[in-house]
Amino acid sequence: MSQKRIVIAGGSGFIGRALALEFSSQGFEVVILTRSPGKRADDILEMAWDGKNAGAWVQMLDGAAAVINLTGKNINCAHTPENIRAITASRVDSVNAIAAALARLESPPRVWVQAGATGYYGDTGAVPCVENSPAGHNGLAEICCRWEDSFAAAVVPSVRKVTLRIGFVLGPDGGALPVLIRLTRCFLGGSVGHGRQYISWVHLADLVQMFATLVKRDNLNGIFNAVAPEPVTNAEFMHELRRVLHRPWSPPAPEFAVRLGAQLMGSEASLALVSQRCLPEKFLEIEFPYRFPHLRTALENLCR
Repeated sequence: MSQKRIVIAGGSGFIGRALALEFSSQGFEVVILTRSPGKRADDILEMAWDGKNAGAWVQMLDGAAAVINLTGKNINCAHTPENIRAITASRVDSVNAIAAALARLESPPRVWVQAGATGYYGDTGAVPCVENSPAGHNGLAEICCRWEDSFAAAVVPSVRKVTLRIGFVLGPDGGALPVLIRLTRCFLGGSVGHGRQYISWVHLADLVQMFATLVKRDNLNGIFNAVAPEPVTNAEFMHELRRVLHRPWSPPAPEFAVRLGAQLMGSEASLALVSQRCLPEKFLEIEFPYRFPHLRTALENLCR
């Protein structure tokens, strides 16, 4: 057994990579569960899993300090009925697989931190959303509800369970920010649609420390909004990005153009058009030490 082991399911993405490096630097043994395991130059172990079935990875959970589940098909695709089913199944199946594995163990992890998404709240306009706000009614909200329902239904009595509803993650080598930086540098950094839709963002460095805090503090459980304390509108976000990158005003992209472009690229326009003004009420209650609570300093850090 290893009370210093962290198992990260679906940990090969840019959030998982950052988490693995952070926990490894703190002296944890880190195991990443991924569909395409490879050999690494560091001490981090990658193991095969398909997100549905038991395998050799189950033994790594026995006696571990924590399991973190980030598994899920990328939502940046056309939201056809087939893709919606795949997005939902990838999330629900992975939760069910981990729950079944934990039920078989004599010494399950002390804590299970489950990724969720602020998409749970749907399109809320300018209405602030905190952790006890109701679920939304659009397609992404329905996916998030099924995702969270599967986690809530997992019967693991000795395991502390925490959900992180993650917002728009700003990182240097993953997510949407690198694309927005390239567009803005090419003088295409205008607002999207009317620009009044809110973006609930969080710097990757703060997100990593949120996970670490929830793993280490035994008195924390339930649902946490993983966002910075100052959500901004799309117009404000793009204004700050242009300022940091020394680019002038750019014309906005009208909604019809956004929808057409998304269709041509096989993406989903609603990801840029819906509004979520989420507040991290529970992280503020525990006085979480944000490194980047303000968008300007976050972008300056990432766009150097």
